[in-house]
Amino acid sequence: FPQIMRTVVSYQCLFLSFVPSDSQWDHDPRVYRRTSQCDRLCVDIGSHVAETPSPDVSHQYTPKCLSAHKGEATACPEVWQDGSSLRTTIRAENEVEANKLANNYRFGFRKWKSHVTERPIEDRSDIVRELYSELNFVRPQGSLITCGNIAYLILFGWWISLAYLLVCVLMFLTIIGVPYGKLCWKLSCYFLWPFGKSILKPRSLVRRCCVKFPHCEAIPEESDSKEVKESTPLLMPPSVPIEVPPQRTRYWCRVSTYVWLLLGYPLLGLIHSLACFLSWILVFTIPVAKMNARTLAIILLMPPEDVHIHRLKKPQGCDSQVLLCCYHAFNWYYYKYTLDGINVFAVNLLPLVITTLVVGYVDTENQFVSSEAKFAAAVSSIIPLSYYIGMGIASISAQSNFAVGAVVNATFGSITEMTFYITALLRGHKAGTKCYEEIVKAALTGTLLGCILFIPGISMIIGGFKHREQRFNSRSAGVSSALLFISVGGVFAPTLFSKAYGSLVCAGCSSSQANTSGPFTCMDCHYDMSGSNEPLYLRHIEPLVYTISVLLPSAYLIGLIFTLKTHSHIYDIQVSDPTNHKHFISSGHGTVHWSRLRALSVLIMATLLMAACADLTTEHIKPILDHSSISQYFIGVTVLAMVPEIPEIFNGIQFALQNNISLSLEVGNCIAVQVCMIQIPLLILFNTFYDVGFVLLFSDLHLWASIFSVIVVNYIFMDGKSDYFQGTALVVVYLILLALYFFAPSPHTC
Repeated sequence: FPQIMRTVVSYQCLFLSFVPSDSQWDHDPRVYRRTSQCDRLCVDIGSHVAETPSPDVSHQYTPKCLSAHKGEATACPEVWQDGSSLRTTIRAENEVEANKLANNYRFGFRKWKSHVTERPIEDRSDIVRELYSELNFVRPQGSLITCGNIAYLILFGWWISLAYLLVCVLMFLTIIGVPYGKLCWKLSCYFLWPFGKSILKPRSLVRRCCVKFPHCEAIPEESDSKEVKESTPLLMPPSVPIEVPPQRTRYWCRVSTYVWLLLGYPLLGLIHSLACFLSWILVFTIPVAKMNARTLAIILLMPPEDVHIHRLKKPQGCDSQVLLCCYHAFNWYYYKYTLDGINVFAVNLLPLVITTLVVGYVDTENQFVSSEAKFAAAVSSIIPLSYYIGMGIASISAQSNFAVGAVVNATFGSITEMTFYITALLRGHKAGTKCYEEIVKAALTGTLLGCILFIPGISMIIGGFKHREQRFNSRSAGVSSALLFISVGGVFAPTLFSKAYGSLVCAGCSSSQANTSGPFTCMDCHYDMSGSNEPLYLRHIEPLVYTISVLLPSAYLIGLIFTLKTHSHIYDIQVSDPTNHKHFISSGHGTVHWSRLRALSVLIMATLLMAACADLTTEHIKPILDHSSISQYFIGVTVLAMVPEIPEIFNGIQFALQNNISLSLEVGNCIAVQVCMIQIPLLILFNTFYDVGFVLLFSDLHLWASIFSVIVVNYIFMDGKSDYFQGTALVVVYLILLALYFFAPSPHTC
C-alpha cells in the first residue's frame, strides 16, 4: 500500500506541475508556487508511510517523489529515527541547507543560523519580501503618520528639501534650465514628506495595453458606414490610424540637459549620496537609502517633463509606470537584510575594519587618534571578522563531508580565536612582563564563563518570553556536559596540583608584636612555580601539562567519533517549520552564496585581518591597563573574551526564538569545549616551540569560578526543559562572577 500511494502521488505531482495558471497569479507574491502543491502532497503521503514501524533499522530513509516542474526532482522526506527517542527530522529548501542544519546538531561543528544558499524571493514571507522591494509598486496604504516617518522629517527630509530648493533657484537663474527648476520644486515638496506619494513615468501610447491581456493588441471597431471586406486583415486593418506621440527634442540633444548635468546634478548627487550613506549605516532606515539611490540613478537623469508626482490611493493602469513609491522610512525587520548572504550589519562594519588598520599602522605615534580610541576600534573590528569566519566555516561544512567539515571547524574555529592570545603572549614576552599572560588567562576564563552561563542564559530568557517552556534533547546535552567536565577538569588539573604541592609566596610579611615568634601579617600571597619552587615545576607540573595537552585533544577526537560515527543517532535532527511537517523536503542542491573556493579565500583573508586587529588590540591595551582603575581581570573576562563571541550570542538568541533551544545550548558548549580541548593545547604547543613564558596555572578566582559554573549548568540541564526563570538564574550567576572580577585586585604581575 505505501508503494502504491507513493506512485499515485508522483503522478499527481506530475499533473500539478503542468497545470497552466493565470499570469496574474504568477506575478502575485501572495500566491504559492505550483511546486508547493506537489510538496504538500509529498509530505502528506510521506507522513502516512512513515507511520509503519521499522524496529530493526535505526535510520530510515523515505524514497524520493518525482516532480517534473522545471525539470527538477523534488526529494521527499529524509527521516532519521532512533528507537529510544522521538523521531526528529528536518525541512530545508535544498540539500546544502539540509547539510548545514544537520551540522548544527553535530558535535564539533560551529552552529550557524543564517542561510548559506540563495532562497527564491517568492518563498519568503511578506515582511521579508518588502525588505527587498525596489520601492516601485503601489499597495494599500495604512497610517502614514508614524514615529519613523516623523524621524525621517527631522533627520533627512528638511535638508534634502532645502537642497532641492536652492538648486531650483539656481536653475531658474540660468533661464535655460527652467524645466529643471520646476522639477526641483516638485521634488523639494516630495522629499519633505514623500510618504503616500508616487513618482510616475508616462508610457508611450503605442505600448498601451490591457492589464488582463498584456500580450494582445486591441482591435478598434469599424464605422457602420464602412463595409468590411473579406480581403481586409482581421487583426490589423490598413485603414486604422495609429496614434503616435508628438515628436520632441531628444534628451541628449538639449542644451538644458548639459546645464543641468554641470550645475544641478552634481550638487544633488552629493546630497543624495550623503543621505544614502547615513540612512544605510543606520540599517533600519534603508528604505530612505533606496529612495535616494533610485532618485539619483534614474529620476534625475530623466527628461523633466516625464517626471510626474501624484498622491495615489489605488494602483494605476498601464498608462504610467511607477518609479518611486515609499510608505515608511523605518522598518525594524531590516536586521534580517542581507547582501549576497552577508548580514547588513557585517557589511556596514567592514569599512571600520579597513579604517582601523590604516589608522592603527599609519599613526604609530598616536598624534591624530588616541590609544584608547584605537583599542576600541580594534576590538569592535573583531565582530564583523568573526561573522565572516563563521559564514565561511558554515559554507564549507555544508558543501563538504563530515570529515572535512570537522577539520575546518576545528582548525579555523580555533586559530582565528587564538590570534589574540598568541599576539598578546608575544608582546608580553618582548616587553618582559607577565601581565599579558594574566590577561590571556582571564580572556580564556571569560570565554568559558560566557559560553557556559551567559549564552545559554540569555537565550533561555528571550526564548522563554515567546515560548512558555522549551525542551531539548537531554541525552545529547549529557554528552556535551560530560565533555565539558573533562575539559575543565583537565585544564585546571595543574592548578590543583600546584595548590597541593606548591610553595606559598608572599610579597611582604610583618609582625605587629615585638616578639618575632608571634603571628605575621602577609600580603599578596600566591603560588609561584616559576621562581621559588622551580624544581617542582620542571619535574612534576610541566610533564603533567604536556600530558594533559595530549589527552584533551584525544578526548575531543573520541567525542567526534562517538557523535558523528558510532552514535550519530543521539543527535537527532529536528527543525520545526511553519506547517509542522515532520520531514525533509529538498528542491535541489540550491545556489550557494559562497563557493568552497570563495569561502576558503574569505576565511584566510578574515584570519589575517583578525591577526592584525588582535595585534593592534594588544599594542594599545597597555595604556588602558596602566591608567584604568578597573581590575585587569575584569577587562580580560568581559571585553577581550565576549566581544569576539557576539555573533554566536545572536545565533543562540535566534535559535531560541525559533523554539530550538537545543542549538542555543550547543552554541556555548561547543565553544567552551573547543577552548579547553583545542585552543589551550595549541597554546602549550606554541609555547613549546617558542617559549613565551605561558604557564598553565590559573589564579584561585579563575579556578573556582569555572568549576562552579560547570556544576550550575549541569544542574540546570538535568531535566531537559528550560524557561526564562532558569535562564535568569544562569545570567544572575554570571553577573555575580563578573562583580567578583570587577572588585578583585589586579594581578601582582601587572
